[in-house]
Parts: sequence; C-alpha cells; structure tokens
Amino acid sequence: MRRAGVAGGGAWGTALAQVCARAGLETVMWVREREVVDTINTAHENSLFLPGVALDPAIRATHDFIDLARSDLILAVPPAQHMRATLAALSPQIADGLPVVLCAKGVEQGSLKLMTEVLAETMPQARPAVLSGPSFAGEVARGLPTAVTLACPDEALGWRLAETLATASFRPYLASDMVGAEAGGAVKNVLAIACGVAEGRGLGRSAHAALITRGFAEMTRLAVALGARPETLAGLCGLGDLVLTCSSPQSRNMSLGLALGQGETPEAALSGKLSVAEGAASAPAVRALAHRLGVDVPICAAVAAILAGEVAVDAAIRELLARPLREERLEV
Repeated sequence: MRRAGVAGGGAWGTALAQVCARAGLETVMWVREREVVDTINTAHENSLFLPGVALDPAIRATHDFIDLARSDLILAVPPAQHMRATLAALSPQIADGLPVVLCAKGVEQGSLKLMTEVLAETMPQARPAVLSGPSFAGEVARGLPTAVTLACPDEALGWRLAETLATASFRPYLASDMVGAEAGGAVKNVLAIACGVAEGRGLGRSAHAALITRGFAEMTRLAVALGARPETLAGLCGLGDLVLTCSSPQSRNMSLGLALGQGETPEAALSGKLSVAEGAASAPAVRALAHRLGVDVPICAAVAAILAGEVAVDAAIRELLARPLREERLEV
C-alpha cells in the first residue's frame, strides 16, 4: 500500500492525513471547502479546522473525488451524519476490493445504522475496517503518542492496514469486532456530554467517576445487544476512548455538555461551531436504537432529552439520582 486517500477535511481527517504522510504514504485529502484545499496546498495548514499545526508538505488536498481513485486504501472521515452522502458520491471512483477504513464515530439518524452498515449499502464493493480509540486530533497531528483500535474482520487485511498506518507515535491494535469498535465510539460521545453537564453544574469528581463507570455499563449493554463482544469495549475503542473524551474540555462533546451545565440552551451551545460534536447528533439515535433493542441506557436517554428540550438539566439529574436502587453488575 503506497497511496492513501482521506475523505474528509475536518480536524480528524487532517490528523489522519498527517499519520499517513508520516507513514510514508502518498496522501491525498478530499476536502469539501475550497478555501481549506487552498490553504493546505499553499500554506500547509488547515487554518479553518486545525489551526496552528504545520502539515507535512507532501499532503495534497483536492475538491474532486476522482483524485482518490488511485488510492490503495481510503480513510473515510466525514461526520457520521454526512457519511452516507460522502460514500455515495465517492463510490463510483472506488475499485472492487478497496479497503475503506471508517473513522467517524456515530449512529445515523433516521436509519439508526452504524457506519459499517452505511458503507455496505453505499459502497458494497469495499472491504471494511473501523479505526477508533482515544485520540485528540491536535495531539495526533503533532505526533504525540497515540494508540487506537483497528477492527477488521479480514485478519490478513487488518495486519496490512495496521502495518501500513503505524508510525513511531501512532500505534494501531488489531481487532476483528467492528460492531464493538463502532458502538464504543458512538456511545462515548453521548456520555461525554453528560460528563460535561456534571462538570458545568459543579457536581464534583465523584459524580464524574460515577458517570464514566455507569456509562461504560450502558455502552457495553448496547454494544452486546448489537452483536459486539464485551471484551472489545474494555479496550481502546471503548473504555479508553470513554476516559479520554469524558475527561477534558478539549473534547468537543464534553465542552458542549459543559456549556449546557452552565446554563446555555442547546441551541446556543450548538450554534456557531465549525467543528461537529458528534454526540449531539448521535444522542437521539442512540436513545431510539436502545429502545428498539430493549436496552436500558438512562444516561444517554437523559442527554438526548436535554438536547431535545424535553427536560431541564436539573430535572434530568434528579431523575437519574431517583432511579431505583439495584445491585451493581455489568449486565451483558
């Protein structure tokens, strides 16, 4: 594998393009915004989505999907709610059997489908993989040490992808459970909003730890109901990503929750943001998916209700604290 195509020019797509370039791959990024294409190609910086990070001059940006046609692998990095449209537009350029690594974290609204299901419908000729784990775009782009899960049902292909993308500071750990990797990445974004709300409301570190722990139980229950293996969620794509995203305002999802906890309305907290807080779009889909599967996800449901304006923050907190006492166990 010598040529990598990156579909998506946000912060995470830019960071992954850096990873590919550092790994010695010829790297082409498809970017929607023409001004971003220009600044990447001329100033070697994505000043709109990842300002202040010097990009490898070998990275080339384009506004035309046809420029990705010669790639040996594709990293698909649009926001989850735009994944279907991006893959559908890219599909005519993709040869049979091309590896497509899904790098967005979320559940599609309306269909309630994971990104692998969206890929199967829009680009059936592709060979799927999922990349997920604790990874802030700015840190990855700057070359700070990062470990992620690379889930691929084809073990031989998974090893090829891992060896292709690995660098001195970017370490993929191979797994075969794509559903587990996807579910962990989608649900942790919703839980990060809850942790931000607790932080903004000044509920303390004890409440924060409780939300992470009980949120992990929700994540695992839902993932297993979808067909995942519980041990997948104990790894980087589940617990690892959950701890990172719920522990720093650098997380877009936690910062959204922080604003809600400090009294901003959902509309105000979400307005005027260039970067996408995936948890805001995934929360109603996660709640609906859990309801369809008969899985109890009270924290995720509370976040969805707050974002929809169905309940005030303090009322949602009271409802969670008033739930019936129960035995502590990780139900799978």
